[in-house]
Amino acid sequence: QVQLVESGGGLVQPGESLRLSCAASGSISSINDMAWYRQAPGKQRELVASITSGGTTNYADSVKGRFTISRDNAKNTQYLQMNILKPEDTAVYYCKADIRSYRGIVYSPIWGQGTQVTVSS
Repeated sequence: QVQLVESGGGLVQPGESLRLSCAASGSISSINDMAWYRQAPGKQRELVASITSGGTTNYADSVKGRFTISRDNAKNTQYLQMNILKPEDTAVYYCKADIRSYRGIVYSPIWGQGTQVTVSS
């Protein structure tokens, strides 16, 4: 059973930082693209940042210069470093990945359970 487990959410004040982690576990052969999405109350889920297996990154305009996505392939883990957080960054953050298991099963995509990030003074 392949799954993604997120951690690192919480309540912070505007201008502060948080680092989210998303660890993939199970019988994993390879992980292709990885990404972070977020969903605020009453809004659609939106892409925050993505990273390919080769390390190419892409960001939503609203987070460029403040957020950094990275991955540790040896640990099957992706990260989202969030700096200079704003109240409008408040949302549930979900990680997503495209994973192939050793049994040849393709999980495309697979989602984490979500972690709440609240930015408020």
